[in-house]
Amino acid sequence: MAQSALLPDLLTLTRAAIGPVEALLEKAREAVRETVSNEGRVSAQLLEEHQTAAHGLAWLATYVESLRQMQNWAERLTENGQFGPLEQHIHQIAFGEYLHHIAGGIPMNQSEVVKLRDMGLGWDALQGFHCDEVQTLMNSGNTQEARMALVALMQDGKAEITFGKTGLDDELEMIREQFRRYAVDKVAPFAHEWHLKDELIPIEIINELAEMGVFGLTIPEEYGGLGLSKASMVVVSEELSRGYIGVGSLGTRSEIAAELILAGGTDAQKEQWLPKISSGETLPTAVFTEPNTGSDLGSLRTRAIKNADGDYEVTGNKTWITHAARTHVMTLLARTNSDTTDHKGLSMLLAEKTPGTDEAPFPTEGMTGTEIEVIGYRGMKEYELAFDGFKVKGENLLGSEEGQGFKQLMQTFEAARIQTAARAIGVAQSALDVGLQYAEDRKQFGKALINFPRVANKLAMMAVEIMVARQLTYFSAWEKDNDRRCDLEAGMAKLLGARVAWASADNALQIHGGNGFAMEYQISRILADARILNIFEGAAEIQAQVIARRLLSKAN
Repeated sequence: MAQSALLPDLLTLTRAAIGPVEALLEKAREAVRETVSNEGRVSAQLLEEHQTAAHGLAWLATYVESLRQMQNWAERLTENGQFGPLEQHIHQIAFGEYLHHIAGGIPMNQSEVVKLRDMGLGWDALQGFHCDEVQTLMNSGNTQEARMALVALMQDGKAEITFGKTGLDDELEMIREQFRRYAVDKVAPFAHEWHLKDELIPIEIINELAEMGVFGLTIPEEYGGLGLSKASMVVVSEELSRGYIGVGSLGTRSEIAAELILAGGTDAQKEQWLPKISSGETLPTAVFTEPNTGSDLGSLRTRAIKNADGDYEVTGNKTWITHAARTHVMTLLARTNSDTTDHKGLSMLLAEKTPGTDEAPFPTEGMTGTEIEVIGYRGMKEYELAFDGFKVKGENLLGSEEGQGFKQLMQTFEAARIQTAARAIGVAQSALDVGLQYAEDRKQFGKALINFPRVANKLAMMAVEIMVARQLTYFSAWEKDNDRRCDLEAGMAKLLGARVAWASADNALQIHGGNGFAMEYQISRILADARILNIFEGAAEIQAQVIARRLLSKAN
């Protein structure tokens, strides 16, 4: 059954489809650029007025890059003799589905479907789609037969770590296996209880992750880290988040702090902080966002005024600060030049604090904190912080130069978004894990749920889109590892990964029926956890805006 669902000469068909989607993207880029330009230059005002067109362009580019990376994945697997029936079905369905989305409308979310007309294009823009290869994929790529065959293969291969070969090298797969075993043994069995009780992740877990090198994964060996690739960070984040997003996110703050210090710190700051962050002796937290500013970091109001001793005194408020109580140092973005009102007056401080306890979460003089209760993404807790004369040593100004904070922060966004995309893949995979198991176990009308086509459809598309998001994320990590600018690719990976995580969790809950709405079932937690991914590290709308700006600023 699996073989009969496959199209002949599949790789030839999909290879031929890349050209037409790339040509369509160029037409869309030119049409949108004309719409948002004034006197030959892209206008910020027009870009905002025509957000649907601009964001549609971002999503179209994300789809085109996704298909490119799926083709590269399939070619690599073929060369290695690993492009088996399961992988072939995933590849075929991905092209069949995404080509239809591109032609008929790309879902940015459940209620916003962007169409070619929104980008100023008519049906004539799809002329390249009239070729036999594209039409074959659109008509016969994503069929009920193909989806049912894929689900049957998924059931047969459940012992594998992932549903389908990933295309990574043996070293990275060994890392995956190590952290998958850890997540299965030490995280997944307890995650739901931590969530329901709204408890901090046990310190024993943090200590064990420190011993495994999670906090120094990509920090150079000269500073006590493992010196591994961003791709390894993706694999570790993916598997730990598959167990519980809270655990998969523990390393995020260390990754951000290390990136800041490596890129912008002095030699002395690197030598002081990086070994401690790497070992887990020092736990950092990121303190950037403020009430009423959200993603508009340039308008931050928190002030850091230098006193007569050369130290800083911080006054202001910050919000949505993750893991704030337990940590030892804050990467704190504050305004050191009170005469400015934009990003030029911002500086980054390595603000030391005393870790708190349950009884006294914020014992350090000059700062207080209030917990923000959240529906998901628990385990580290979220806080609103207030600073009133909070003291920071002058030597802890990152880079020893004021006014560089915003620039320094921008340098971390690539890695942060790649890591967030990896967390999204882990959450999506977790949803698929529990959805598949429930569909196999639950009997209705005399047979397992998985034998009903609408249930199988959901599981199949979850597996397909997870692999698409995974390949896009791996690509962005490889670009980062090769010192190539990848803010565009990282943004695309985060944009698509967040949508895939939410769709997977939502569909897995639907498979559970009424039981999915019961808090005792872990899919209820996975759904709540998935929802945050479209918000933090740049909301989907902001992410699409950033991608669009880059696309429109690139040379023809």
